[in-house]
Amino acid sequence: MTAHITPPALLKGRITAPPSKSMAHRAVLCAALADGTSRLTNLDISQDIDATLKAAAQLGATVTRGDGWAEIRGRGRVETPSGPVDCCESGSTLRFLVPVMSLCGQPVRFCGRGRLFQRPMGVYQQLFDEQGLEFRQDPEGLSIRGAIAPGDYRLRGDVSSQFISGLLFALPLLQGDSTLTIEPPFESRSYVELTLAALRDFGVQAEWTDEGRTALHIPGGQRYQSRDYQVEGDYSQAAFFAVLGAVEGGIQLDGLRPGSLQGDRAILDILQRCGAKFDCQGGAVRFEKSSLSGQTIDLADCPDLGPILMTLALFCQGQTRIVNAGRLRLKESDRIAAMEQELRKFGAQVESSQDTVTVQGGLPLHAPGPLEGHNDHRVVMSLAVAGLCAGLPVTIQGAGAVAKSWPGFFEVLAGTGAGIEVEDAEGM
Repeated sequence: MTAHITPPALLKGRITAPPSKSMAHRAVLCAALADGTSRLTNLDISQDIDATLKAAAQLGATVTRGDGWAEIRGRGRVETPSGPVDCCESGSTLRFLVPVMSLCGQPVRFCGRGRLFQRPMGVYQQLFDEQGLEFRQDPEGLSIRGAIAPGDYRLRGDVSSQFISGLLFALPLLQGDSTLTIEPPFESRSYVELTLAALRDFGVQAEWTDEGRTALHIPGGQRYQSRDYQVEGDYSQAAFFAVLGAVEGGIQLDGLRPGSLQGDRAILDILQRCGAKFDCQGGAVRFEKSSLSGQTIDLADCPDLGPILMTLALFCQGQTRIVNAGRLRLKESDRIAAMEQELRKFGAQVESSQDTVTVQGGLPLHAPGPLEGHNDHRVVMSLAVAGLCAGLPVTIQGAGAVAKSWPGFFEVLAGTGAGIEVEDAEGM
């Protein structure tokens, strides 16, 4: 899909933040593991959430879905999947499910597409090897056999928090107690806190045992409890319009939970440090056009903000340094390389190392040639915002990648007054 985006004479809009993809993944999995029926509302069934819903059915749950909701009747146990578990391109789906699916004790095959099986899985490889379980990864998928055991687990804190969350979903179902220690530096802590919150909501306990909150005690023999659950608004997706509002003004974001545990809630603090002016009233944030200045931004706890912060940096006077960004290279694309390549088409000055991105902001920009989405939803959305903030028309090839997390993104963008013309793969 190719998207042509034309800036309006006056940009203005009131946007309701879409449901949190992070919390939706967690709620679907908890509901599937519960004994009984849960109804999930405020659910946006993107490609990633679709993958987790289908996986929930392969866990043995009965899944019924509608417009913005899903009803999940779990059986309180993990059943052996009848066929390969298709995780599409969702790293969360895959990494959350590996320990959980192992509990059936039978062979399980995971498949997917894109770069999914190029993303690191060494944490689980080592864990399964140490317990004498089968774990085989190849370019087409991943095969496991054997159930993980209760015990003492120790994981590095500077790898994906999805491994920690995967264990947290599975360990409470084992018959013995377990401990889980995270070695410093503990990055993406907020995502682990989201998992713990979801567990509590569905009746499962796992508690920090130290003041530094690096060690967890997970009692065994627990059961997930079914419940009705409303997914909160997503700060990760709201960040695209927050940056647009900070640069251009005229944007109000609704549906954001002020006390959210989402790490990407940091977008508001980052924008404020850059000089953005906005007013928060409950779950609504109204932005004014602001003069912005470059800052040093640490991505250790909010890596998904990386692409849109690179866009933001173009419109901040002076230099912006984005540090602890190395994990961006291991996402749906190498997000650092992708954004660096595309922003340079605007005439931007962007430099990077393995772990740091430096952007010189406040420079004149020019209309770019065709932009490439790199099969990455966050890259596509960040480039769309870059064009609007620069007041320049842009064409983005591969724009259909937004379906991974926010299928309605371009419709929402059109609501700000932007001209949006979309062509399918055949150019119709």
